[in-house]
Amino acid sequence: QVQLVESGGGLVQPGGSLRLSCAASGFTFSRYAMSWYRQAPGKERELVATITTTGGNTNYADSMKGRFTISRDNAKSTVYLQMNGLKPEDTAVYYCNAAGSGVYYGIIYWGKGTLVTVSS
Repeated sequence: QVQLVESGGGLVQPGGSLRLSCAASGFTFSRYAMSWYRQAPGKERELVATITTTGGNTNYADSMKGRFTISRDNAKSTVYLQMNGLKPEDTAVYYCNAAGSGVYYGIIYWGKGTLVTVSS
């Protein structure tokens, strides 16, 4: 059974930090590019960051560059999102996404999300 389980969300003050984790199981994690998306209330889901299968390349949405860092540990089948300098506009549900490569190309998995609230 495929699972992507996000954790680490919560309430944080502006300027604070959080580290999100996404634990994967049920598929060959190392063959999937991993991404974080977020969806704020009343808005469409947007891409936050992506990391390639080996972790050698990362990509960020412009508004997250320099504040967020995506990383992965293939031995633990886990992807992380370190978020620093959080702003109220970062408030959203953050989702983990897995996109297959090679023979797994076209296969997509989603987690159920973890809520991040940035407020004083």
